[in-house]
Amino acid sequence: MSTLETDVLELWERKQSGDVDAESAGEDELATLDEFVAALEAGEVRAAEPVDGTWEANEWVKQGILLNFGLRETRPREYGGVTYNDVLPLADTSDYAERGSRNTPDGTVVRQGAHVGSDCILMSPAFVNVGAYVGDGTLVDSCDTVGSCAQIGSNVKLGANTLIGGVLEPVEDAPVVIEDNVSLGAGCRVTSGFVVGEHSVVGENTLLTPRIPVYDLVEEEVVYGELPANRRAFTRFVESSISDHDLFEGGAYKPAVVATDLEDETLEATEREDALRE
Repeated sequence: MSTLETDVLELWERKQSGDVDAESAGEDELATLDEFVAALEAGEVRAAEPVDGTWEANEWVKQGILLNFGLRETRPREYGGVTYNDVLPLADTSDYAERGSRNTPDGTVVRQGAHVGSDCILMSPAFVNVGAYVGDGTLVDSCDTVGSCAQIGSNVKLGANTLIGGVLEPVEDAPVVIEDNVSLGAGCRVTSGFVVGEHSVVGENTLLTPRIPVYDLVEEEVVYGELPANRRAFTRFVESSISDHDLFEGGAYKPAVVATDLEDETLEATEREDALRE
């Protein structure tokens, strides 16, 4: 256990017992929180990591994020000539150019405590919340939201108007995970700790959530909460158990996701798009 983890856990216990709050937190407590937020931004600590092939939450990291809301006071802050109220300032993006990353003005917001890697592109308006991890070479397109603690891999494409949900509480639950080299089409929604496996391509406007079944035609099985690696996925509607009802004619249908092999032409299309970004 690292010194930082020990300090955060001790501070969490003090907060839970009522020994410290936003009014009584002093320099030592805030120094621990500052060190923690810096570690988040550097990617040195993450809200979730793979353990034996399964993504698991780092509870102490999520507790550290929650401590920033519990032990800091909300106050007015200035950014770009605009006054806003929050417990943390927005992230300092002045070193993005040195890392080959770029963010466009008027609406690209990265909250302090989020990690944005090298060679990333953030198009306005886009929002990356505290605790999120955005890997190297990833595109966060216009009108995208990356929720708190969401884990986005390297060389990922988040199409325009994509929502990546955040899972901050409960602390034991793993957040949404988008693994390396995934492409999400415009308008996708990924929520409630869903995991998208590496090298997968997801069609536009697809909803991925643990409550919607994924019909994996490769392994010929129905799975929930994950899209296996190397899949091409899209939305289809399947017959619902409601069936006929006096209120409407015909059968009832519910959304589902169909996953097939990642075809060569799909890979070629994503490679062509990567070339346009270079």
